[in-house]
Amino acid sequence: MNALIFAAGLGTRLKPLTDTMPKAMVPIDGKPLLQHLLEKLKRAGVSHVVINIHHFAQQIVDFVQANNSFGIDIQFSDETDQLLETGGGLKKAARLFKDDTPILVHNVDILSNVDLADFYTSVMRTEGQPTTLLVSERQTQRYLLADEANRLVGWINVATGQVKTPYTDLDVEKCRKVAFSGIQVFHPQLLPLMDCWQGPFSIVDFYLSICHVVEVRLNLCQDLQLLDVGKLDSIREAVYFLQQNGDL
Repeated sequence: MNALIFAAGLGTRLKPLTDTMPKAMVPIDGKPLLQHLLEKLKRAGVSHVVINIHHFAQQIVDFVQANNSFGIDIQFSDETDQLLETGGGLKKAARLFKDDTPILVHNVDILSNVDLADFYTSVMRTEGQPTTLLVSERQTQRYLLADEANRLVGWINVATGQVKTPYTDLDVEKCRKVAFSGIQVFHPQLLPLMDCWQGPFSIVDFYLSICHVVEVRLNLCQDLQLLDVGKLDSIREAVYFLQQNGDL
């Protein structure tokens, strides 16, 4: 199984910790976020990982090498010269994978109770193996919009009323509003559609531009427990979260 870890972000909400280290190296109960995720990916059967890096990139490289890559084949997609966001980062990293099998993509700062092996297997068993985003019904301000078949059809910011969709006649009120988890399975068959996208761009904006011609599925996880370790006060929560989910 192939996996991509988004670890290039600046982690500005975690200052002052990220004044001296990348977000991926922020410790949770003595282990960096990156290590927690790598160990979870390994337990799920992942054998090849690409990590995109930008902020204090060498710290991540040195840490992985000092730990013998945790027994996984790990490569780095270097964005030191330019931070490419999620879409641009995925486009650049994709060239480092050795085959065309779907890629499990995971944000480094997301902790969850998701069984990653089960999620990946469910996508692989779906006809056509569509790119699939793991979603839930948690409360937020920005939602993905799903149709009755759980396909992506749009996006809405409920605070501002802004809507993004390729459909001119979309009835937002008939759509299901779901929150993206930061965990997804991306199929490399979509890469040619990225050819016209250059530099930094959002992977969600890319999906919104193509979802009317290519199926992008939303997998609703009813019992999802998720913690975004994006702020200082979430670090203490993270220790308890990992204990409750048997990851410590």
